Amino acid sequence: MNALSLTKWHSAAATSVFLIMLTMVALMVGMAGCGNTPSSGVQIRDWHDLDAIRDNLDGEILLMNHLDSTTAGYTELASPTANEGKGWQPIGIWPDPFTGSFDGQGFEIRDLFIDRPGDTNVGLFSFINTGAIIVGVAVMGADVNGDLYVGSLAGHSRGSLSNCHSTGNVAGDTHVGGLVGENGGIVTNSSSAASVSGSYEVGGLIGQNHGTVSKSCSTGTATGNSYVGGLVGWNREGTVSNSYSSARVNGESLVGGLAGSNRASLSNCYSTGNVTGLEEVGGLVGRTYEGTVSNSFWDIETSGQATSSGGTGKTTAEMKNVATFSDAGWNIVAVANLDTRNAAYIWNIVDDETYPLLSWQ
Repeated sequence: MNALSLTKWHSAAATSVFLIMLTMVALMVGMAGCGNTPSSGVQIRDWHDLDAIRDNLDGEILLMNHLDSTTAGYTELASPTANEGKGWQPIGIWPDPFTGSFDGQGFEIRDLFIDRPGDTNVGLFSFINTGAIIVGVAVMGADVNGDLYVGSLAGHSRGSLSNCHSTGNVAGDTHVGGLVGENGGIVTNSSSAASVSGSYEVGGLIGQNHGTVSKSCSTGTATGNSYVGGLVGWNREGTVSNSYSSARVNGESLVGGLAGSNRASLSNCYSTGNVTGLEEVGGLVGRTYEGTVSNSFWDIETSGQATSSGGTGKTTAEMKNVATFSDAGWNIVAVANLDTRNAAYIWNIVDDETYPLLSWQ
C-alpha cells in the first residue's frame, strides 16, 4: 500500500486495524527466518545449550549452527567418555517427555555418542510427545546403542517430524530404527542412511510404526532376527505412503525390502535393496496380515526376491520406466536430469535411467 492510499484511511480505528495487520505480517516474516537471525526461541550454539533443553521441555528451540566433536561441551556431554562412558543422556525421559518445538534450520548434530544398552527410549531425544514439532534436524555420524525403542533422533515419538535425517550406526534389541525406534506420530520428508541392527522390529528408518510416514526413505542397512524391513520393521497400525527403501536387509523371519510385517496400509511405495532371510521373506513385504498394499513395487533383480506378501515385482528396467508408476496413479513426472527437479510433483524420475526419487531430495 503506497502513501497516497494511506491518506484515504480517515478514521483512527481503521488506522489501528491496519497497523495491527502490519505488525502481524512482520511477526510472521520474523518467525519464518527470511534472511534474519530468528528473534524468538531458545538459541542452541553448543552442547551445553542443547543439554539445557532438559529444563525447557515445552519451549521453542532454535539450532543456530552445526554441533560436532569440536563444539564446546562435547567431551563432557556427548563423547565416548561422557557420563562414565554412556555418552549423551537423551532429552525428555518419560514421564517428562519433550513437548516443545525444535527447529534445526538445516544444521547438523554430528558425532553423537550414546552407549546405554540397558536403557529404554534411547536417542538424541528419549520421548517426543504428542504436540511436539521437530523440523530440519540432521543427526549425522551418530553411534547409538540402547535396549528397547532406539533411534538416532528419538527412541519414541508421538510428535510431528519433518525434514529430519540421520546417518551412522544404531543398535538395540527391539523397536530399533535409523531415525526413530517407534513412531506413533507423523514422519514426513525424512530419511536415514544409518546401519541399523537389533533383534526384533528393526527398520532402516523406523522400527515400529503405528503413526503416519510419508515422502520418506532409507538407504542404509537393516539387520535383525524377526520383523526386519528396509524402511519399517513392523507397520503395525499406521500408514506408509509415497516412500521407498534401497536399504540392504537381512534377517531370519518376517523380512521385507520395505516392511518386515504389515498389518496396516502401504501405498505408492517401492523398494530396491537386496533382501535375505529364511522364513516369510519378501521383496517388498515379508508378511501382510490384516493389512493392505496398493500401487507398490519392488525390483525382483536387485532384491533377489521373486515373491512378496503384497506389491508387484518388476525388472530393473521396468522400475526405471515412468509408465510403471504413472499407470498406477502415482504423482510423478519425468525430468531431463536430477538437477532440474519439478517440486510440483511428489516423485521425479529420469525416464529409463533412474528409479523414482522424491522431489525434495
